[in-house]
Amino acid sequence: MTTVPTSRPEQPTPDYVPGHGLLRDKVVVVTAAAGAGIGAAVVRRALEEGARVVVLSDTHERRVAEAHEALAAEFGAERVVSTVTDVTQEDQVSALLDLADAHGGVDVMVNNAGLGGTASVLEMTDDQWGKVLDITLTGTFRCVRAASNRMVANGTRGVIVNNASVIGWRAQEGQAHYAAAKAGVMALTRCAALDVAPHGIRINAVSPSLAMHPFLAKVTSDELLHELKQREAFGRAAEPWEVANVMVFLASDYSTYLTGEVISVSSQHA
Repeated sequence: MTTVPTSRPEQPTPDYVPGHGLLRDKVVVVTAAAGAGIGAAVVRRALEEGARVVVLSDTHERRVAEAHEALAAEFGAERVVSTVTDVTQEDQVSALLDLADAHGGVDVMVNNAGLGGTASVLEMTDDQWGKVLDITLTGTFRCVRAASNRMVANGTRGVIVNNASVIGWRAQEGQAHYAAAKAGVMALTRCAALDVAPHGIRINAVSPSLAMHPFLAKVTSDELLHELKQREAFGRAAEPWEVANVMVFLASDYSTYLTGEVISVSSQHA
């Protein structure tokens, strides 16, 4: 009989992996890409992997401007484009893809925008439910639809990568709206992939468990973070770039026979 330890030692974070040109000459669009989370890590990885242009977007104007300035200084102004985008607004999603068209058209669309929250279904309001679903699920749908149509119109055998969550598979108290949205992202990924496959477009998703970044640390108690880390085989949270690495793999030519799949980026043990 296997005994699961009550306290898992925290394993060291591995060394950062250098770029290998996996997205060379691609035009990459990323939502919710400012700040220090998974989206920001994807933008950096895409640039390190040779993307010709990365279009980053977020709802927070100041963070978008700060991210643009820092990345342009590091990677070159000609490779970084940014805009404020609310994925609940169809016209703003269309404007985001217009920016990609101005640089040759979107090759890779990474849909990272999402909204969480904690509320029991006993008290959850329609507004709480609706806002999480509109941003996390319907927002992803809007971006998938828009990017797919641009890829078809441009004759691009493009790639779409969605960000789901292990909560779409596993129950967690107070997360009914977020879990429903992320489970919906998984189902959307599988079904939309079949719709666009005849055009040579691939759609996949990642399903992270716990990725540490400053915002999560700010809104989560030390006690809860410790509990969440104990669910992970390595006794630690993932770094955002570890999730971004898998998203870049799915966007690259190393995964040309993968579509409609949801890849778990998790060390959670049984």
